[in-house]
Amino acid sequence: MEVLERNIEIFAINLRLLCERTGSITAVCRKIGLNRQQFNKYLAGKHVPSQNNLRAIAKYFGLNASILFSSPEEFRALVEGNFFYALERLQKRQHVRTFVEEALINARTDIDDVLGVYDRYQFSSISEGQILRSAFCLYRKEDFINHYYVERFPSSENPRIADHIFKYNGFTFPVSGRIFCVDFETSQRNEMTFSSFVPIVRSSKRFMLGITSGVAANILRQPYATKVALHFRHQGLIGRNDLRRVGLMSADDLSVPKEVLSFLGGGSDMIKLQ
Repeated sequence: MEVLERNIEIFAINLRLLCERTGSITAVCRKIGLNRQQFNKYLAGKHVPSQNNLRAIAKYFGLNASILFSSPEEFRALVEGNFFYALERLQKRQHVRTFVEEALINARTDIDDVLGVYDRYQFSSISEGQILRSAFCLYRKEDFINHYYVERFPSSENPRIADHIFKYNGFTFPVSGRIFCVDFETSQRNEMTFSSFVPIVRSSKRFMLGITSGVAANILRQPYATKVALHFRHQGLIGRNDLRRVGLMSADDLSVPKEVLSFLGGGSDMIKLQ
């Protein structure tokens, strides 16, 4: 009985963490197809879902069902990565909040205008000569502006299957009309990147153009720097339709905006440091 109660408690803690990242619990229940009252019992640690409901919950969040019963510390590391957990802890520190208030919040202008989901374009550091399109999102969390983006590298044998998926989470700092980002790769947990962008509006299209540099703790992936273009798609958070667009493409792919191609240049501009 004690083991069962502990499993229920662990599941509830992990489920609450996932829901905090997702937003509306009502929307989660609707998309999974579960009763809100029953779901509240899961969150409160009063019940463990049936096998069918457990599989539905795990599938919705893109996880294996057994992972939902991992220790909360391990689960947080698996879901977010140790670096992003450090960012969460930093955000709660008073001296960090004071810095943000003094240096950033009082100085920001029209930052809400750039929040939302973007197609993110750069020449790939892994597949030379090809353009990598990822899904990038800027969003507000209390006094902070955060961002995350997802990269997918397809299998050479089956392009519909991803060999590698990289997820980045981090802080965003709006200063004097520029957007500065620092983030950590939270799947492999071995890379840190820095970016700076300037918002550009051309006709009805909205872009942010800038430069990104990255350093990975992996001798197979050299430090690099490259141009990056962000093309605004919609407000809100990344959805399934956005993730379907993620992947590698050739420079002559007609779905890449001409403004992006003009900024990135005719050939791979990737600078690798040996």
